[in-house]
Amino acid sequence: MLTQVAFEEAAFPHELHCAPDGVEALAFLRREGEYANVPMPDVILMDLNMPRLSGMETLDIIKADPHLRRIPVIVLTTSRAEEDIWRSYDLHANAYIPKPVSISEFVEVIRTFEHFWVSTAILPPQKDK
Repeated sequence: MLTQVAFEEAAFPHELHCAPDGVEALAFLRREGEYANVPMPDVILMDLNMPRLSGMETLDIIKADPHLRRIPVIVLTTSRAEEDIWRSYDLHANAYIPKPVSISEFVEVIRTFEHFWVSTAILPPQKDK
């Protein structure tokens, strides 16, 4: 997975959890089943192109959930379609970042993401369900 490689190359110093699809992402966020004891994420990176439950559907569910909606969701996807950008923001995405094709550009995007969302922005403290 290019995203995981980019995070490794960028030496991202924070814990990273990856879900293979929207259904698993929601189970993780809701701490269901095997995810009962996982920490709540400070930020969510979401691809729009996910199996089982699309990124748009997953984003809509997250932002409708009072326990999850304050977690910033950054769309990180290959789509540059204006319709996807508008819809993501209509569903309250906090940012929309097109995935670069080259690993070096992707690493730079990850470093910029880390600098802003983890080191600069003050995020609300997470409350347990």
